[in-house]
Amino acid sequence: QVQLVESGGGLVQPGGSLRLSCAASGFTFSTYAMRWYRQAPAKERELVALISAGGSTNYADSVKGRFTISRDNAKNTVFLQMNSLKPGDTAVYFCNRPKVGLARDYWGQGTQVTVSS
Repeated sequence: QVQLVESGGGLVQPGGSLRLSCAASGFTFSTYAMRWYRQAPAKERELVALISAGGSTNYADSVKGRFTISRDNAKNTVFLQMNSLKPGDTAVYFCNRPKVGLARDYWGQGTQVTVSS
């Protein structure tokens, strides 16, 4: 079955960096786009970054220039490198395989990122 397992979250000071990983299994990873979302307390889940199967990327305006999404198809893993972190980046970050055709979407369990001094 499809599984997405995030890791790499934690507590970091403003201006710091974290690298999130999402290990995927149960499907042909290289043929799917992948996405990172985040959800802060009392806020709706928002799309942070996406990467196509071919490696094209797109970002939310709030993270452009600070976050980088990438993928390693040999390791079935998608990454989110987060630099210059701000308190406003505090949220639970989720890995997502989007819905394609009749195939449903899948979500990881999330990893907490807290940016605080």
